Order: sequence, then structure tokens, then C-alpha cells
Amino acid sequence: MSSIEDFPTIADDSRQRLQHLSAVARQLLERARAAGADQCEVTCNEDVGLAVNVRMGEVDTVESTRDRGVGITVYFGKRKGSASTADLREDSLAATVAQACAIARHTEEDPYAGLADAALMATALREFDTWHPTALDAEHAIARALECEAAGRGMDVRIGNSDGASVSANASLSVYANSHGFLGSERSTSYSISCALIAGEGERMQRDGWYSVALAQGDLEAPDAIGRKAAQRALARLDPRPLPTGQVPVLFSAEMARSLIGSFLNAISGSALYRRASFLLDSAGTRVFPDWFAIEENPFLPRGFRSAAFDAEGVATRRSMLVEEGVVQRYVLGSYAARRLGLQTTANAGGVHNLLVRANAGDQAAMLRGMGRGLLVTELMGQGVNPITGDYSRGAAGFWVENGEIAHPVDGITIAGNLKDMFAAIEAVGSDVDLRSHVRTGSILVGKMTVAGC
Repeated sequence: MSSIEDFPTIADDSRQRLQHLSAVARQLLERARAAGADQCEVTCNEDVGLAVNVRMGEVDTVESTRDRGVGITVYFGKRKGSASTADLREDSLAATVAQACAIARHTEEDPYAGLADAALMATALREFDTWHPTALDAEHAIARALECEAAGRGMDVRIGNSDGASVSANASLSVYANSHGFLGSERSTSYSISCALIAGEGERMQRDGWYSVALAQGDLEAPDAIGRKAAQRALARLDPRPLPTGQVPVLFSAEMARSLIGSFLNAISGSALYRRASFLLDSAGTRVFPDWFAIEENPFLPRGFRSAAFDAEGVATRRSMLVEEGVVQRYVLGSYAARRLGLQTTANAGGVHNLLVRANAGDQAAMLRGMGRGLLVTELMGQGVNPITGDYSRGAAGFWVENGEIAHPVDGITIAGNLKDMFAAIEAVGSDVDLRSHVRTGSILVGKMTVAGC
């Protein structure tokens, strides 16, 4: 891991820029009220980014971005209108408000439209150590990407090709304000390094990679370590063997296990529920997982990818259980979906915050020993999940396990089941938590799934 001192901080004018965006937001709210809007809300964003890509030791692309956007939504009774602009000149802002008001006046009423309740607005506004600007320029980024790829390509003569290495840096400022008198601002940075390599030749070629992502550049894995791990993963997939069709235990590696949690979140989200397009309708208060299983939402993690004091509607976030003792404690709702369902918002407008899946097992090696014989999944392909029935069928690749140890790689297989059955059949969650996401989970062992071989 690189030392934070390797990346000197830059002159930081973020607070002044947030003050400017806040002033713009207040101005738009005043204009909307003057135009007769009963309620209104404004979002203002600024984003700056740098991304470089290299391949086979040569620079492929260098992209620098600087984006700014302002959006306003107005409500005339239960009629809603929205408009946006990237131009902060006075005449453009005035035209944007006028456009939103014109749309609202010609839109049909929606009885569920409107701001979140004023009593739910956040009052304790704070930051969570998500702002770490550094002086990363294109030359520095290119050097790091080349170092990453070279380390991987140089590991083994069987690494004959590369899909390249990438380095990116981004900084984002945002302000949300509404006519309840709420105004909140946020700022965050993010950095990433990734590498994808190809091992073998001809029809025997196998591709794999690795990446690191963090809010502070000094928290990234070292570029050469990422390249070497990408090479190791590609080499490990060489010479895959077929599998017979059958029902076996399936261990999802930590980065793949996130997709299972994602399927659960989609099924308990407000839009899926009020559209009756979920296999987990009316699941709050019912046991969906084993009785030891738990998921906690914690919006207040220092350096958490989704840490926030308020959601996209200004509602105060809170730490709470999503699943406890296998029982679904609540849904994932913004105010609109909550009204459609006759419930109250869960401060999830804009999505969930940091989720922590409770472990009950050791690391992946220990879980393989406990599984004994089965399939370790390290890659998933396709979108074969039916959100209404829960039927699950996806292409997969990974490793066959015998006697608690990896025996050989496999690919071109399909794993299938039903998510309700899969959730109930979870036997273990590992301690090998993947920290590269707002969904923090270790490997997940499903006791039985159908595996269809080549």
C-alpha cells in the first residue's frame, strides 16, 4: 500500500465552491416560490475527474472531465415538473425554473407526489472523512497504470496479452435544498486502479483481473500488487475442465456474493413492491434467511462509500437492521414509494447506504474446507434473474473443490435455483469481507444449487 505522503494534498477550495452552489440553490428556491410553486427542491453538483488507460505498455486514452449540473423540481399541489441546466448564468437559471413550472402546470396530478415530510429532515449534518483531494496529474496516473500492467505481464511467460490497466481519480461536490428550509452539502473523492490480463493462447486463453478502489488515494493497493494479482487470477483459470450436471454446494466469493445481496435489495425496494414486481412481496416481518443471518445498514461509517447524514430528499439517515435473525425488518423506501405503500420513508431515497452482512464463518480457505466438495464461483455472467418469481439462472466460472481444496478451474457452466430457496439455504457467510463496495460481505455458501456443465 502506498503511503499517503506520496500524494500531496492540493489547494482545496471545495468549501467555497459548496457555498456558491448553496447560494444558487437558495436562489432557485426563491424563484420557484415567486412563480407560485407550493413546494420545490434543488440539486446542484460539480464533478471533476481524470481517467487514463494503457494497454501493452502504451497509452491508450487520457480523459479529463469537469461537469456541473443543476436540477429543480417544483410541485403545484400534486402536479410535478422538473428541469435541469449546466449553465449557472442568471437568465439560464430563470429559464430552468420557468420550464419546470410550465411542465408542472400541464402534468396530471399524482396523489403521492411531494417532498418528504418536513419533520423528517436531517438536523445533525456532518462529514464522514470522505474528502481526500490529491495532486494526481495525467503523467502520474499514466506511470501508475504502466507500472500496474508491467508487473502483471512480467509475472509469467504465459501472460501473452492484456486488456489493459486503468487509473482514475474523481472529486464530487453536491448540494440538496428544499422548501422545508433544508439545505445540506456533501463532498467526496474516489480513486481506482484496475488491470485485466490474458493468459494462454488460442482457444485456451483465459482472462481475469483485479482492482482497488478507495476514497483516499493512499488507501489503494499498490499498482504492482494489483497487476500481479490480476496475473495470478488469469493463470489460475487455465485448462478448465467440464463438470457434470448435478446439485452441489456453491460458494460465492466475496465479490460475487454482493450480487446475491443486490438481488435481495432489489426485491425489497419500494418501486418493485408498489408495482407488485417482486418475489418478496409482503415479506417484512417474515423469515427469509436462516435464523443467524443479519444485515445492518450503517450510514455513519468513516470513509464508507455511501456514508451520509441525509438521503436524496434531505431525510435524516439512521443506523438500523435490514435483516435480523433471518427476518426482514423493513423495506428500502423513499417518500414516494412509502406513500404508495402506506408506509414511511426509510431514508433510502437514492439507494441504500453502507450495508454490513454479519459473518458466522472464517475466511474463504476455511469455508472451502468446511464445504468439502462443491463449486467456488469467482465470476458471474448474464442477467438471468427473474425479479417477480425469483428464478435464478446465470453463467458462471470458478473452481471445482474436492476434499476442501481447489481441484481445477471450470467455466462455461450455469448455476440455477430460486432466490427464495437460495436465501433459505445459506449455510455460512465468511469473514473475508470485500471492502471495495458499500455492500460489505464475505463469501456466501449456499448449501445446494443446480450446476449445469458443458
